[in-house]
Amino acid sequence: MKESTDKFPKITEEGLAELRQRIGVKIEKTVEPWNYEATRDAIRHYAHGIGDDNPLWCDPAYADRSVHGSILALPSFLFTTSRIISGYCGGLSGVHAMWAGADWTWYKHVRRNDAISTQAHLKDLIEHKTRFAGRAFQQIYHVEFFNQSGDRVAEADSWVFRTDRDEARERGTKYTDARGRVERFTDEQLAGFYELYENEEIRGSNKRYWDDVKEGEALPRMMKGPMTVTGFICYAQGWGGLYIRANKLAWQMQQKHPGTGIKNRFGVPDCPERVHWDEDFALQVGAPGAYDYGPERCSWLTHQLTNWMGDDGFLHKSKCQIRRHNPDGDVIVIDGTVTRKFVENGKHFVEIAQNAQTHRGEASAHGSAIVELPKRG
Repeated sequence: MKESTDKFPKITEEGLAELRQRIGVKIEKTVEPWNYEATRDAIRHYAHGIGDDNPLWCDPAYADRSVHGSILALPSFLFTTSRIISGYCGGLSGVHAMWAGADWTWYKHVRRNDAISTQAHLKDLIEHKTRFAGRAFQQIYHVEFFNQSGDRVAEADSWVFRTDRDEARERGTKYTDARGRVERFTDEQLAGFYELYENEEIRGSNKRYWDDVKEGEALPRMMKGPMTVTGFICYAQGWGGLYIRANKLAWQMQQKHPGTGIKNRFGVPDCPERVHWDEDFALQVGAPGAYDYGPERCSWLTHQLTNWMGDDGFLHKSKCQIRRHNPDGDVIVIDGTVTRKFVENGKHFVEIAQNAQTHRGEASAHGSAIVELPKRG
């Protein structure tokens, strides 16, 4: 008899049945968020974690002179106020979860020192067949966000894919040729990439009027990368991660949730989140190498939008779908195009399609957004 090479817990019918019982049930208690409040430092740390130096989030003197009269939180900051929107999921203990997308709607700005509370429930569980791991389940959550006055500032659906780690490693085909790949960049290549950073424009106080935008107009291309483990850690510093705990607090979490402790090479239980900095572990679960965070990539797409719309614009909706892992060494370029202009309830909107690709032309993420802009006069 052939010896089993399975190392990790499997998806079971019993586990799926238990999880389906949770659909529509309000989640009364969950792990505490990284941030309860949108403080100056919390906002800046998140912005810097995605490489965003917009002074509306980062410079109090600038923000105080702006149309808002105060620092605002960038729209994607709300990822730090809910572990569930960021990928923390229940059920199927020990089974891998990959964050794969979010569909956001914002109603109000989050201002400096706003206190944020949330309400959440499991919305759906959908079976898929994937090249990454064969049978997979899309686990969708719905989260609403409120400020200290009880105003709903945003709501969103986000989803993870639950996959068998052993299936992804042994039989998944999506990354067969990419696992552990190292491609060195020349100095000339790097110089070409860095021109995009040098030319990155933050619209700021220079109003972008709805009247001046044309359908088919392209947004300035944005770059992120080249990806490094250091960059992934920078994001975790601002976002907080899902299972990153130290010493006694790590032990306490593993006692309560045994699936969050996966033994490392020393035989010590460590968090599953280390796929983002531990290449050997990432390869064990079928990924091409240590890779970026899903909410991080979603935040890169909204970064392009907030740079373009300026201080007077308002990001009303954004949807992001993750298409592949972006491992250490990848470069991502993000392009956007205005696809529609319209007026609704007296407000002037533009719809934007976004596409993110690796430097090799591989699909990294797709997105769409609706931005409200000021009207002349």
